[in-house]
Amino acid sequence: MVSFRHIVRIAGVDVEGELSLVHGLTKIKGVGSRIAKTCALKLGLDPRMKIGNLSDEDVEKIENFLQDPVKYGVPSWMVNRRKDYETGLDKHLIGSDLILVAKQDIEREIKIKSWRGVRHSLGLKVRGQRTHTTGRVGPVVGVTKGKAKQ
Repeated sequence: MVSFRHIVRIAGVDVEGELSLVHGLTKIKGVGSRIAKTCALKLGLDPRMKIGNLSDEDVEKIENFLQDPVKYGVPSWMVNRRKDYETGLDKHLIGSDLILVAKQDIEREIKIKSWRGVRHSLGLKVRGQRTHTTGRVGPVVGVTKGKAKQ
């Protein structure tokens, strides 16, 4: 039996040992509840077990799974980066890799001056939201009463 560890390092993130396996894996950036549960089931681990009870081999198996879930039979629609811009492969990015690639995507949009890139460069909302009343920065007031104007 493996001794209980209060903090377990998985994929470069310190995860509390008291959390269940599925809930603990969601603390890693780029891993949601669906991919976490799939990871547990594909590797034959109990999704409700505590993270602190994992052996070093189990942690290594989890890290390998998160690096390339498609290799373990996960469908491509489940990964978070389908048809990568440079390679054309389906990838699942976690941690700092996910942040870096998202920044590169935004920089590419700005460089080619697409609509989204222009909105990003101007600091405006990108996904079609209204901007008349929301997203204001600074001391902007919409409507003031007559006495307050004077």
